[in-house]
Amino acid sequence: MYPLLEKINQPEDVKRYNIAELEELARELRQFIVGTVAKNGGHLAPSLGTVELTLALYSVFQFPKDKLIWDVGHQAYTHKILTGRRDRFATLRQKGGITGFPNRFESKYDAFGVGHASTSISAALGMAISRDLSGRNNEVIAVIGDGALTGGESFEALNQAGDLGKKLIVILNDNEMSIDKNVGGMSEYLSRIRVNPQYSKAKKDMGSLLMSIPHIGDKAFKTARIVKDSVRSALVPGSVFEEIGFHYIGPIDGHNISLLQEILTSAREMTGPVLIHIHTKKGKGYLPAEEQPGKFHGIGAFDPETGECTKKTGCAPSYTSVFSKALIQLADQNPNLTAITAAMPSGTGLKAFGEVYPGRFFDVGIAEEHAVTLAAGMAADGKHPVVALYSTFAQRAYDQLMHDVCLQNLPVTLCLARAGLVGADGPTHHGAFDLSYLRHMPNMTVFVPKDESELRDMLATAVSMDSPTAVRYPRGAGVGVELRDTFSEIPVGKAEVLQPEGTIAFLAVGAMVARAQRASELLHADGVEAAVVNMRFVKPLDTAIIAKLAETKELLVTLEENALAGGFGSAVAEYLVDSGLASKTQVLRLGLPDAFVEQGTPAELLTICGLQPEQIAAKVKERMK
Repeated sequence: MYPLLEKINQPEDVKRYNIAELEELARELRQFIVGTVAKNGGHLAPSLGTVELTLALYSVFQFPKDKLIWDVGHQAYTHKILTGRRDRFATLRQKGGITGFPNRFESKYDAFGVGHASTSISAALGMAISRDLSGRNNEVIAVIGDGALTGGESFEALNQAGDLGKKLIVILNDNEMSIDKNVGGMSEYLSRIRVNPQYSKAKKDMGSLLMSIPHIGDKAFKTARIVKDSVRSALVPGSVFEEIGFHYIGPIDGHNISLLQEILTSAREMTGPVLIHIHTKKGKGYLPAEEQPGKFHGIGAFDPETGECTKKTGCAPSYTSVFSKALIQLADQNPNLTAITAAMPSGTGLKAFGEVYPGRFFDVGIAEEHAVTLAAGMAADGKHPVVALYSTFAQRAYDQLMHDVCLQNLPVTLCLARAGLVGADGPTHHGAFDLSYLRHMPNMTVFVPKDESELRDMLATAVSMDSPTAVRYPRGAGVGVELRDTFSEIPVGKAEVLQPEGTIAFLAVGAMVARAQRASELLHADGVEAAVVNMRFVKPLDTAIIAKLAETKELLVTLEENALAGGFGSAVAEYLVDSGLASKTQVLRLGLPDAFVEQGTPAELLTICGLQPEQIAAKVKERMK
């Protein structure tokens, strides 16, 4: 089925194939990738766009002696297949299988672990510096997408790389998209370059002409840089890469293997930092992905013949869709409400908001730090911005949340989607730490809804407050409760007692409330009565209910889908110690361990972490012995 691919047992085998064979191998690779991702889900479109680039890289360079660093890693499936993981590729993103992103613990060919955007140039520069300090002679290549290039870290790395002049190859994979369509000045700049390929030819022709002049050509070429710069400015406004010290090559066709080999070979012989600008098509070779690259950026199981996703019947609406509709409804009532995201309008549910209120919606690109301070600026001038991010990416904006929002006590609402365990994307994407880093921020209020209806009410309450707020909620479908058309204000810092009776009490937040209720039912069947409290807030805590329960219950069990270190359970324990109530009762804290949780289905990961209702009930009974 895959006659060429099946003959590749090690990366060096790629070098045996001629151009025609490599082109056929590219077709086989695409078929192989589509077949696997259709079953497992994954980042299909980005990886389909880099097949030819990866083949060219492995036909020119000597990996792992040479170092290849992928940015984010969405586009690295061909790389994984060529580096000894073809036979395990069917386990992609499965529990115990190969990861969806490059991982240093998985292969010697994965030079650097990734999963968040805009890191590859910084890491590659670090490796280039280390190489030179050690006196080695190897190439270091960073691959970065045009979406990731909007991240501030990329510019910081480019600036230093140009200043240091280290030998480094940066490949800019320009497919005009991250997850959603790219925005911002850099995207527009790259577009101008893309439609002006005559620049490279003009520069080359001018250099050749000057060098051909007998006796004085060399000097003329050196002294004519102002002329070259004038040509550059006329044809490619800005030429930012060359201005900061990079040799710029491109844009070139990223699907032309022969041309890529030629360019990469030339770049290998150059000194100093080189940036190769390639133009690729996201989803290349699979028509549904070419036509809908956003949909196939990260996708679940689908029919490879039609491209249609597997239908889930009877599911409740997702938390994201409930958030999306609620925010529009609230914006109808409040003209000062604005919405901000960082390259994730679809994933966060803000795309619909932008369609209804385009003048009040802002996609800043992959720039979470800027998103938060932008929001702070709006809030300082009378608006109430809602910043919607995935929990794992909000970590990047910690300083801005602390110093630009909380220190100034500004009314910014941070909405953290995909909080907790997110499944197959694994440890780089789990939202495992937000409660820990948010609860120690002065002036911050942290809401954690137990279901999609409470999400609506908490969002409405948060945007009515004149201070920093955060609302965190999980990935996927809600519990399936009835949704009202109206909103109800939730008293800040007040818990909800769902079941009062029992010798023990579950204090739970978010998705763990439903598991606490189920664990309580299991304990009841064994003759143990357990109260259940939906704590609702991690900050401020409902200390009155905690104090009351400490006086009347033998055991308090805290439940959270967040790291135990510094999380909700820690907050409860700290209060009991500080108030002198610690001697009144026992505390059992249950949550995510002090470890990076692997990939798998949500159910598998909950089991690994001991957070299934049956496991919770068993731990309670063990503690009560």
